[in-house]
Amino acid sequence: MENKKIGVYICTGCGIGDALDIEKLGEDGTEDRTVAVCKNHPAMCSKEGAELIKQDIESEGVNTVVVAACSPRVMYDVFDFPGCIVDRVNLREQVVWCHPPQDEDTQMMAEDYLRMSLAKVEEMDLPEAYMPDEEMYRDILVVGGGISGLTAALETAKAGYNAVLVEKEPELGGFQKKVDLIAASPYKDIKDNDLKLLIDAVNGNDKITVYTGATVEKTEGGPGVFKVTVKQNGTGKEHGIGAIVNAAGWVPYDPQKLDEKLGYGKSPNVITNMQFEENSSGGKVTRPGDGKEVKNAAFLQCAGQRDPNHLSYCSSVCCTTALKQALMIKKQDPEANVFVVYKELRTPGQAEDLYRRAQEEGITFIRCQDPEVKAEGDSVTVEAEDELLGETITLDNLDLVVLATGMVPVSSFGRDVAKEEVEESEGEELEDVPLDVIRRSNILNLTYRQGPELPALSNEFPDSHFICFPYETRRTGIYAAGCIRRPMGRGTAFEDAAGAAMKAIQSVELAHRGAAVHPRAGDMSFPEFAMQRCTQCKRCTVECPFGAINEDEKANPLPQPTRCRRCGVCMGACPERIISFKNYSVRMIGNMIKAIQVPEEDEEKPRVLVLACENDAYPALDMLGMRRINYNPWIRVIPLRCLGSMNLVWIADSLSKGIDGVLLLGCNSGDDYQCHFIKGSELSQIRLSKVSETLNRLALESERVHFDTVSIIDYKNLPEMFEKFMDTIEEVGPNPFKGW
Repeated sequence: MENKKIGVYICTGCGIGDALDIEKLGEDGTEDRTVAVCKNHPAMCSKEGAELIKQDIESEGVNTVVVAACSPRVMYDVFDFPGCIVDRVNLREQVVWCHPPQDEDTQMMAEDYLRMSLAKVEEMDLPEAYMPDEEMYRDILVVGGGISGLTAALETAKAGYNAVLVEKEPELGGFQKKVDLIAASPYKDIKDNDLKLLIDAVNGNDKITVYTGATVEKTEGGPGVFKVTVKQNGTGKEHGIGAIVNAAGWVPYDPQKLDEKLGYGKSPNVITNMQFEENSSGGKVTRPGDGKEVKNAAFLQCAGQRDPNHLSYCSSVCCTTALKQALMIKKQDPEANVFVVYKELRTPGQAEDLYRRAQEEGITFIRCQDPEVKAEGDSVTVEAEDELLGETITLDNLDLVVLATGMVPVSSFGRDVAKEEVEESEGEELEDVPLDVIRRSNILNLTYRQGPELPALSNEFPDSHFICFPYETRRTGIYAAGCIRRPMGRGTAFEDAAGAAMKAIQSVELAHRGAAVHPRAGDMSFPEFAMQRCTQCKRCTVECPFGAINEDEKANPLPQPTRCRRCGVCMGACPERIISFKNYSVRMIGNMIKAIQVPEEDEEKPRVLVLACENDAYPALDMLGMRRINYNPWIRVIPLRCLGSMNLVWIADSLSKGIDGVLLLGCNSGDDYQCHFIKGSELSQIRLSKVSETLNRLALESERVHFDTVSIIDYKNLPEMFEKFMDTIEEVGPNPFKGW
């Protein structure tokens, strides 16, 4: 924006006016800047306060607004002035609520934050929504025709959007079409499967295009501009798609991999829960070996589940399924002896009623962690150490033993392709970059630089951020639903599919507005590349957590803005600093750092810069203020979209400025991560490991830069964390660059 006219508006309410010298703040905080208007008000967030700003926008031509008041995490609707650049200075939560009133250090902190904001807005421009040149679409692609896929397509149509449903099998229904009887709410009994009603509803809906015996041959583009080629009967048809729901489903764990002591393969009468359903088609349960009626049966739970050597997780539905199958045998022959051998019986919610029904029908439950199956031909015996009775129980003359094998997402099959798809770099820059695990599973066949399918977590489920953003995957605009996302039963699958469909619709509408999806929902900025300085190092394409950047044959980055989630990881990755956003850039943060006033060494007031993740660390700092918990007043905080957006030049800027230390506050990483952008903290740690070279060049100690993790619930730990770092700074001494 040219010809910026800056207005500074300082709130004196919520204790700000009592704690600070407002007049001095206005004078000293703006002395090095050209400010057209500087006003204060006792309640800037009130109707009168907001009107004061609006009047200056209309009458004084103010087009850049700096509001020095409460945290930018609150009142954002009040301080929304369309057409104006707006920045917030957090005087309330992070200055006056957590530092002594009318104190010199508190005043200096407030003045620094105002200077930093003014340095920031001078570099800012209004974001311009990205609108592709090509046609945009709103149709939703649903991959998978099981319960989740059928429901997702139907819910999409109910919401007024067209759906394209692709099922690889000749018929719709998925695994459920093999199931005659189901256990479903209200779980008082088992009943006939009503899947046909759902299939008929989908086939009869004119907003749903159904492909059976078909696959997705190729997926290219991004949210709003996906081009998907569906292959059926040897021919391909292209569809313009706005967003995708991946409901490709699950397969049972391979019973051949089970421990030998469970007896699979030793007798035809030792089967899996999946095989039970296939063998009982028509509702009649027979002995697989000879077709005779089942008089004695045992169900062994957690066969290869909750076991680090097989599946480390619980598949959630196996206990309920076992109860249903046991009741099927009892319904067929009330005199049959049926046993359920379990580690822990898990029947969440209303399914507890099915457990009670099984008890009423005379089914026997045995708690045992390690049962053994002994089988010779048609003769099968189970030995179980009953934990409740404290004795070994032998179940002999069994006609049937059913092993509860777990659910495995179909995305887990195929070879690893992450390392194949990421070409080796000519240098050593990419060696430490953490790569996603990607299987070539032929579900979506993405034409993405970072691999053809969705990246998976440790248990192969293609989730993104399982804590905050269910259904989201690491590929923007593609949502996982049903058992490919996590193990679940019928009731949960219906809800899951509806949720994923609504997420997909939300993604479509945001893409049509040029806005980002979660976690920066509504953000209109997007990365811009100064390609004339690009060295084709590949860091941006490899490090992007969401596959938002492809490459051409010469390794030039090809950004796909509708895939971008605006984290800025690419900006932090680029050694040439060619990537920036209109309201977030390397130069902008650098100028904020330079705006901090560093006292002379003899004043004994060190300065420490905290680069804080805006998703956890910055809210944790707000929590300190809300709880009125004091912390070190020599700290200066700059929030980052993600710590992965940190560019190493900021550390050099800080230390050459005379700042005594830099503390990076990020999120936890690994399987139990909390990073909203998946890899941000991990990448920042990797970059930090290389910062010693910069410090050596400046003849400074490596202890001056430190990385730590914090979640919003760990806010009470921050003061001690700061003090420990300040102790370190005291040990190494003042920055020798002070005063330069």
